[in-house]
Amino acid sequence: MNRLIVRYFLIFIGTGILLLFLLRGRTPFGKDNSSFSVEPDILVTRIDLFQGDKKLSIEKSGEYWLINNKDEARKTAILFILRTLREIKIKSPVSAEIFDKEIISKNIDPVKVNIYAKRRLVKSFFVYITASNIYGNIMKIKPASKPFIVYVPGYEENIGTHFIVNDLYWKPYSVFNLLPSQIDRVKVEFPDDTTSSYIVNYDKKIFSVSDLKKNISGWDSMKVKRYLTYFTSIAFETWAFDFPESEKKTLDSVPPLIKISVKESQGEEIVLTVWEKWSFADGNKKKDSDRVWAKTNNRDEIFIMRYFDLDPILKKRSYFFTE
Repeated sequence: MNRLIVRYFLIFIGTGILLLFLLRGRTPFGKDNSSFSVEPDILVTRIDLFQGDKKLSIEKSGEYWLINNKDEARKTAILFILRTLREIKIKSPVSAEIFDKEIISKNIDPVKVNIYAKRRLVKSFFVYITASNIYGNIMKIKPASKPFIVYVPGYEENIGTHFIVNDLYWKPYSVFNLLPSQIDRVKVEFPDDTTSSYIVNYDKKIFSVSDLKKNISGWDSMKVKRYLTYFTSIAFETWAFDFPESEKKTLDSVPPLIKISVKESQGEEIVLTVWEKWSFADGNKKKDSDRVWAKTNNRDEIFIMRYFDLDPILKKRSYFFTE
């Protein structure tokens, strides 16, 4: 009798261990349909993004990542997408009704993502980017697979919007990246306050400050020198990819908040035009106190800048004079 009890006990324990072993590697929705993350021990070396007839490739080259084998990619964008690929998790499945309403009925074209370790394809899935924060992170392993809302723990924004098939998104968000020795002239115009406008010239190591018409005296040379150093690193926050094309002409007709023109010693000129940014909440037009719209003369696309990043070069003429 005791032997029989021991035998049944051993069979019970063995069955439990076997079930634990079999279930350990399984996921709630089936691994083939829900395994989006890349294993920690896999070194990602290339990411290909496809959407319609557009394709973009980001590939590791030494210490850098290159966009389509040409331009260096923005480090923060690379770090974020690599983090996403390793930490992405499922929040919940998406019903057929919701998927039809939010994706199919709106003709949303997914972004196909292929991830490589050297030349080996290690992961592939589809990202359905929508304007809704609730359904913005919908992904599938294959077109016929079950859709899921996915997320990165600790990150509350829509991670789907980072899978952008546009080289502008992946390039550095830089407006000015010039040493003082590379600058010949800085012209700052305040359309609503012309008495604050000015020009700083730097010719053959000699500085001068003017009021747009004639040179003025009494300015502090140390403040002028310090001001030019701020142009070594002026960046914007993000591209306004959702800015309506119809509104661009309207924005161009609105007087800007400020216009900053920087002529390089090589002869090129960068013109930054900045407008106040507005948002519409509850049907009311409201000024954004933290950010502005802006663009440069070498591109038509609108981007968003924080006052915090713009403030170093947002100086009025009185800044250069000792109080």
